[in-house]
Amino acid sequence: MKKLVSLAVLTALLAACAETTQTTGEYGSDGFGEETLVAENLNDAYLLAPAPRYYIGNAYKVEDVQYIPTEDFTYNQTGMAGIIPTELNGTKTSNGETYNMNQMVATSKTLPLPTIVKVTNLENGEDVIVRVNNRGPFVNTRVMDLSPAAAQKIGLTNQSKIQIQVLPEQSIAVKNATIGGTTEVKETVAPVAEEPVAVQPEPKPVPVAATGDYSVQVAAFYAEDSANALVGRMRNYGDAVVVKEGDMFKVRIVNLDAASARRVIDTLRSNEGMAPGLLKNGRWINADSI
Repeated sequence: MKKLVSLAVLTALLAACAETTQTTGEYGSDGFGEETLVAENLNDAYLLAPAPRYYIGNAYKVEDVQYIPTEDFTYNQTGMAGIIPTELNGTKTSNGETYNMNQMVATSKTLPLPTIVKVTNLENGEDVIVRVNNRGPFVNTRVMDLSPAAAQKIGLTNQSKIQIQVLPEQSIAVKNATIGGTTEVKETVAPVAEEPVAVQPEPKPVPVAATGDYSVQVAAFYAEDSANALVGRMRNYGDAVVVKEGDMFKVRIVNLDAASARRVIDTLRSNEGMAPGLLKNGRWINADSI
């Protein structure tokens, strides 16, 4: 009889442990559960928490190199990474968050804030999922700086070559949470057949002039394949080409007159959420000057 009681108690304890294990993977205040968290290592709720604002920003230069922040869910680049200084702990980031050096966060020159990315240390193969929530680093020798906690996670003690891959589902989820959007990341159940479904027309390409003095720069990449991936989509807006300048591959829509350039810039801002730059005869000018 004593053995039977012991087995019953053991069974109850195992059942209680199983219930506890099932609940530890869920998330509370941010509203995202395991179904959304496709990537591994997304253990921290703040990674997908709403930000004070969804920030892309305007084009800017670092040491005469032009950077154009843009939304790119196919982003996959390699480069050198460093570590965010500890003295910046507690300061405000570019999208209004408070930098916490103990969280898995990072900076980027062009990615929207926040964006969720996987960072791999190419020197040892270790990887970490981080939330990009600040601009920088403002030097051309590095593509990203990591918080001390994230750097330690992948064995980065000074500078290392890394690979940065945007996680599109998670990035869309945190964007929607921030801006209050309702777009679903995963497919939803189709409407019943008898209910008419309104079909949204495809956006029409922006009419452009055959020749002109203006070019609209959409993005700049260190990886040529990233530029080639974007330029195909940009041909909906005009004569899109990839221009190599130094180590960078720049996606531009060329041969525009002033009126066409204005339309392209406005359409890219509204349709794509981009912050394009503007050149006239190869020289940078203010995108809102025409």
